[in-house]
Amino acid sequence: MTIRKTLFGAASVAALALAVTAAPAAADGTYVESTAAPAASDAREFAWSITVGGTSDYIFRGLSLSNEDPAAQGSIDFSYGIFYAGAWASNVSDYTSDNLYGPWELDLYAGVKPVWGPVTFDFGVIGYLYPAADDSGEYIEFKAAGAMEIFKGLNGNVQFFYTPDQENYSEGYTIEGNLAYGLPQVGIFAPTITGGIGYTEADAAGFFGPSDNYTYWNAGLVVGVEKFVFDFRYWDTDLDSSGGPGEIYTGLDDERFVFTAKVTLP
Repeated sequence: MTIRKTLFGAASVAALALAVTAAPAAADGTYVESTAAPAASDAREFAWSITVGGTSDYIFRGLSLSNEDPAAQGSIDFSYGIFYAGAWASNVSDYTSDNLYGPWELDLYAGVKPVWGPVTFDFGVIGYLYPAADDSGEYIEFKAAGAMEIFKGLNGNVQFFYTPDQENYSEGYTIEGNLAYGLPQVGIFAPTITGGIGYTEADAAGFFGPSDNYTYWNAGLVVGVEKFVFDFRYWDTDLDSSGGPGEIYTGLDDERFVFTAKVTLP
């Protein structure tokens, strides 16, 4: 089944889901932020933040991009009204003979987050860059997402990513949904249970090898302590890279537990 045969149906499902349930989440699915609309007095204010941290394994859509090793990560974000832009970076491992990816990744993104009724939408573009690679495998994606509070304490989102056909990536899409339920605060600790499931498909194999479609999921506990966030998460996929010709990402799609810690300033 090709992307062109399935993309319209998936987009329709995503549009319906956006209208029914959807809170913006980090790219790795580890944290769902508040979905509250900005106060009128804040609508035109400029804001910025810097986040630094690290993870025991850089997981992107269920696959380890750091060869199951720890990764240092950080971002800088700007916003003005509904407009936002930012940059995020992490070290990565390369799995190709011509060094398309390593040793680090830089993501640049921008978009708008309009609010319509109870839903906060997110329409943006993401560029995945690998500045230190010999022949960079950079590519872009377009994002459409929606988030809302389903009921008190429970936030959810649905995200749709479309990857156009380009030099380093075949046409593809990803649809992902996440839920987060805030638990009662315990002293200085603010715990949240989160989880998500996603499906990705492309006209050809993805980053590493043979499969052009798969499902991934995660579940975990996020603990906020003032400006710090600590995330304990389980990841898995329905891929089975048992080894063989072309399967150069053998084992990097296995189930795993990942710990992430970060702090956001100011």
